[in-house]
Amino acid sequence: MWKRSDLKARAKVSFKRNYWKSVLISLLLALIVGGSSGGVASSAGSGDDPESYNVTEEHKSTENDEDLHETFNELNQEMEKDLGHSGKIAFTVVFVITFIIVFMVCMAIFIILAAFVANPLEVGCKRFYLSNLNEPAQVGNIGYAFDNNYKNTVKTMFFRDLFTFLWSLLFIIPGIVKAYEYQMIPYLLADNPQMTKEQAFAESKRMMNGQKWRAFVLDLSFLGWNILSALTIGIVGIFYVQPYMDATHAALYEALRYGTPNSSVN
Repeated sequence: MWKRSDLKARAKVSFKRNYWKSVLISLLLALIVGGSSGGVASSAGSGDDPESYNVTEEHKSTENDEDLHETFNELNQEMEKDLGHSGKIAFTVVFVITFIIVFMVCMAIFIILAAFVANPLEVGCKRFYLSNLNEPAQVGNIGYAFDNNYKNTVKTMFFRDLFTFLWSLLFIIPGIVKAYEYQMIPYLLADNPQMTKEQAFAESKRMMNGQKWRAFVLDLSFLGWNILSALTIGIVGIFYVQPYMDATHAALYEALRYGTPNSSVN
């Protein structure tokens, strides 16, 4: 029976001895899974006299707003004359249909990229952390799934995402439960890419049987670290917490699959 303290001790040893590579892989993994996102907004101005510049720009902005308002009214009046009420409805319908088509195309592109690029990369990142438990792993492990039964990885991971999404539609709790049930699938594919979809799902279910709550508590034990990461705008998360968590999850897989080697926990 595994203990949280043992998994965390093993994780610390493994990621600290290969620190910078672990940080890089965890950052990539967080971006793939959607764990972090951000944006930066900035503005700048130049000129010899800032006050006169602001007054002039404000005056120009007011004039532009008035011009745009007049132009809009003119266009609206012309549209009413040319199209009438039924024409407005047709225009709105065309706009809505166009928006839906664009949205669906964007979603299709996102799903394709996730299935054929992001998910295999996720398996490669898991491969890195599994290898890193016993010896310093190489960044090249992220491409492992592309060279080892790629089609099977794409198919299996796609159905993992699909089933998790469908279960999530039954409120949040079933989706969370199934996410933990499927948690070992990418590790199984990283460990044995020849494993079929049916075998991966069945084995992950078997491994997590009676372990889902304990795995949830294991994740919950990082709550303090995640709060600290949020307070530091993600800096602590990038350089310590995320690699620590990823290494711990890999140690959990090894403990459930093979048992944790006592010699590696020191």
